Amino acid sequence: MLLKKSYRILIFPYTVFLLYLMFLGMGRSQYEMNVIRIEPVLSTVNFIKDTVRWLDIVKIVVGNVVMFMPFGFLGWVFPKLKNLRNLLYAFVSAITIVEGLQYFTRMGIFEIDDIILNTFGVFLGWKIYRFLDQRIDIKRA
Repeated sequence: MLLKKSYRILIFPYTVFLLYLMFLGMGRSQYEMNVIRIEPVLSTVNFIKDTVRWLDIVKIVVGNVVMFMPFGFLGWVFPKLKNLRNLLYAFVSAITIVEGLQYFTRMGIFEIDDIILNTFGVFLGWKIYRFLDQRIDIKRA
């Protein structure tokens, strides 16, 4: 129960923190032009090949997955989001809007890979959420 209460309190500031990172954090500045990468995986591989080291690749990929895992637990706050399909519909809609805002404000790049990796993170978080929820129910019985 403490875990659920803590989550309910922390998820909003965590969301605000992530939005800050996505638009303003890590030394971001406005791009000269709008950038969109819609070629899944290949655009990221080409970007990585030309600009960063393998350690940076791991940070980018793992970060895009792990940072979004907490959103897999949204069923604790919004009961309709206990269902994976509802959760994924809501999340993909929301992250697509955020990626679109990055594009239109030029404070980031609209990347299909980000949507895919972030959604995978939510899915992994949901799997952990289901496991924890079942264990909590077993302890109550």
